[in-house]
Amino acid sequence: MSVRIAPSILSADFRRLGEDIALCEAGGADWIHVDVMDGHFVPNLTFGLKVIEAARAATTLPVDVHLMVERPEQYLEAYAKAGAQVLTIHAEAAPHLDRQLMHIKALGCRAGVALNPGTPLSAVEEVAHLVDLLLIMTVNPGYGGQSFIPYTVDKVERARFLLDQAGSEAVLQVDGGIGRATIHDCWRAGADCFVAGNAVFGAADPRGEIGALRALCAEAA
Repeated sequence: MSVRIAPSILSADFRRLGEDIALCEAGGADWIHVDVMDGHFVPNLTFGLKVIEAARAATTLPVDVHLMVERPEQYLEAYAKAGAQVLTIHAEAAPHLDRQLMHIKALGCRAGVALNPGTPLSAVEEVAHLVDLLLIMTVNPGYGGQSFIPYTVDKVERARFLLDQAGSEAVLQVDGGIGRATIHDCWRAGADCFVAGNAVFGAADPRGEIGALRALCAEAA
């Protein structure tokens, strides 16, 4: 199973965003993760289209955009045009999930669905064969730097089973409190894409930290 490390620029230094993204790329990052929050779906307000455009201009890596917003269908075309290559919406904010996933695909992006810790996997069971990415939140979304919720490991394991049963080759991503102490358990449970913010940008050597996290996704870790 391939491993993707996706540093979250929510924890980057915005005075030197291009440099931080370049550092991640040089360290072997696979994707650049961008958290978009609207201050309604989650109690925080973050990046708009200009940041997506800046990230896209700063790297050749895929730009992975996580839309923590109400009415995500209003944003899809604009964010795809700005340079997102992966667009993930929340099942909790998307009652017409099938339609919105197909819309994302029609825009030429990978279509992802995110689930909050308290949202059951049954919310995506009917569309599991359609998703290109399933994101299991391992914290309650809205802020960076939160502590990992231990019971979400079991949910990751059940999510892997769900995708396998659906014959899906979707990426299984985890986001929230991912670092050296938590990444191995998530990998063992079946996750293959790891969003890491503070773990990377708070490290003494962010470039080297990406490799250290990847190395922990191994049986001997």
